[in-house]
Amino acid sequence: MTVIRPTKLAEELGGTLVRWLVGQRFFRTKGQAATSVSTVRSSVLLEGDPALVHAMVSVDGGDPYQLLFGIRGHLPDHLAHAAIGEFGGAVVYDAPHDPDLMAALMDRLLSGESVGGLRFEADRPIAPGIRPRPVGVEQSNTSLVFGSSILKLYRQPAEGPNRDVDLHRALAGSPHIAAPLGVLTDERGPAPVVLAFLQQFLPDAVEGWAMATASVRDLLAEGDLHADEVGGDFAGEAGRLGTAVAEVHAALAKATGRRMVSAADLGAEVDAMHARLDVVLKEVPALAPEEATLRAAFDDVRGLTTPAPIHQIHGDLHLGQVLRTTAGWILIDFEGEPGATPEQRVVPRSPLRDVAGMLRSFDYAAFHLLPIDDDRQLAARATEWADRNRDAFCAGYAEVGEDPRQQSVLLRALELDKAVYEVRYEHNNRPDWLAIPLAAIQRRG
Repeated sequence: MTVIRPTKLAEELGGTLVRWLVGQRFFRTKGQAATSVSTVRSSVLLEGDPALVHAMVSVDGGDPYQLLFGIRGHLPDHLAHAAIGEFGGAVVYDAPHDPDLMAALMDRLLSGESVGGLRFEADRPIAPGIRPRPVGVEQSNTSLVFGSSILKLYRQPAEGPNRDVDLHRALAGSPHIAAPLGVLTDERGPAPVVLAFLQQFLPDAVEGWAMATASVRDLLAEGDLHADEVGGDFAGEAGRLGTAVAEVHAALAKATGRRMVSAADLGAEVDAMHARLDVVLKEVPALAPEEATLRAAFDDVRGLTTPAPIHQIHGDLHLGQVLRTTAGWILIDFEGEPGATPEQRVVPRSPLRDVAGMLRSFDYAAFHLLPIDDDRQLAARATEWADRNRDAFCAGYAEVGEDPRQQSVLLRALELDKAVYEVRYEHNNRPDWLAIPLAAIQRRG
């Protein structure tokens, strides 16, 4: 097998690696053409056959992605799906899918030594010798389960503080998070970079999206029952979820600080909404008929006279970011909005932004199962399900925090702003789903 040259591995793979990256869920600029890849920094973590190389690579000079290259002379069948390409008689593949390599790496890291410039710092003692398994769900990051813990590899980590880690640690002891256990840091660059976060694994957890969509299926399968008459009614869980989100908001406000902003200060947020809309209108012509409605809803915020609270929030809240365990609801992934810069993510925001994200998620759960053809009866049932669960969530939130429904102008603007973001995302990633946010803008606008 060819001698490994970690500083040249990405370049050796060239276009093969670019095509593989573009096809990954974690690749963030799918709407733009990608042409070249270069190595920012790289090192060999494990030598031999198989070998393991860690690399930070940039596509067309953009922000770097974290890659773990496995290298084998022959790739076994159970890893064939992880293949990236070949060079020098060896097969290069996505190493997080290889339990042997990842177990060996974790064992070395848990010993406290620096491995190729990477160091793991544990919040509590962790026993080595556990064989991991990847989480099968496609995500914007890559997660591996190590026994009673789960390691999340950030695919596009940034220098400096990591919001996900910091907010989990600020919420330590809350019943609505998975406990933080340790952090993997890259010490090779000019500033430390958090590469991965180890947390408590919750084996009994069920994703909120799976529970909600199962409830929708139950409703749509019935001929003449309403949402509150179906055995899989989700409204009770939606209410409990609302309460959990409000409790997390209260804990974040206490731990990180809360302040009031004047109605005039909201003008900057309105300007940002209009700017985001400008961008999406240029990319998605189908949004043009809704421009006047959207701009009017955004401008209504300028007329508010009551100060609004802001503090650290989840930042990207939806049904895929919450888990139901036997003990209650858990919020995960506090990284913030994927399209925002690290600096933008740490800016305190209105907690209504999280509420708006969850309300949009209820709409998605309700409508993504409808047939393409226009079935008014099914659409009416989906609307009923969404409205019932949206209201239940807000009622549950109001048991701890201020009732979101009492701030309808700001909440409506934030929800429509989120829908504009979804229009752009679906246009670039899932064109078949573009009709969902477009219809929501028409329905909720």
